Amino acid sequence: MKIYDVTVPTSEETPVYAGDPNVEITTANSIKKGDAANVSRLYFGAHTATHVDAPNHFIEGTRRVHELELEKLLGKCRVVEIDETVMAIGANHIVNLEGVERVLFKTRNSDFWNDLSQGFRKDFTYIEPEAAKKLVGLGIKLVGIDYLSVEKFGAENFDTHITLLEKEVVIIEGLDLREVTAGDYELICLPLKIVGGTGDGAPARTILRQK
Repeated sequence: MKIYDVTVPTSEETPVYAGDPNVEITTANSIKKGDAANVSRLYFGAHTATHVDAPNHFIEGTRRVHELELEKLLGKCRVVEIDETVMAIGANHIVNLEGVERVLFKTRNSDFWNDLSQGFRKDFTYIEPEAAKKLVGLGIKLVGIDYLSVEKFGAENFDTHITLLEKEVVIIEGLDLREVTAGDYELICLPLKIVGGTGDGAPARTILRQK
């Protein structure tokens, strides 16, 4: 069985979405300084690197990240590869997904992870609202993409997020699909069980398994 780790590492070099907190990892306790154990202090936003969006991210009063059904985050999924010339995933790209419950889109974005020194990229491929509506209509339970948002950068209405989240479709953002080809896999995505704040999302170690 082949296991693919499709999680973007969290470090101080990890790009974050414009306006989100930068990653800070410092030492709280250190054996070298005479402490009994090494303990790191972590500071970053809930939507850092590979992460899950819960409905309360954009729709106040809805389900929070610790309330998400694990059944949606585990199980068969399909990786759909989108041509590198495509800047926006439209309804015309949503094909051959009958019976599929979880879909991950591999786009030109995955190559962005080759060079983190570029910082946050605003020119990422995103999912158009009409495509989101079609995914909802097909009964998709989970949608993933290989950069930090499913939404077009600078969008004012956040229609893609809202279309998915109001139907409680789980969103995974920030996937690294460089080593993965199109096809069917088993998805295991486990966001941190964070209780508190607005429950909008959480980083998630995410893997794909293929027999």
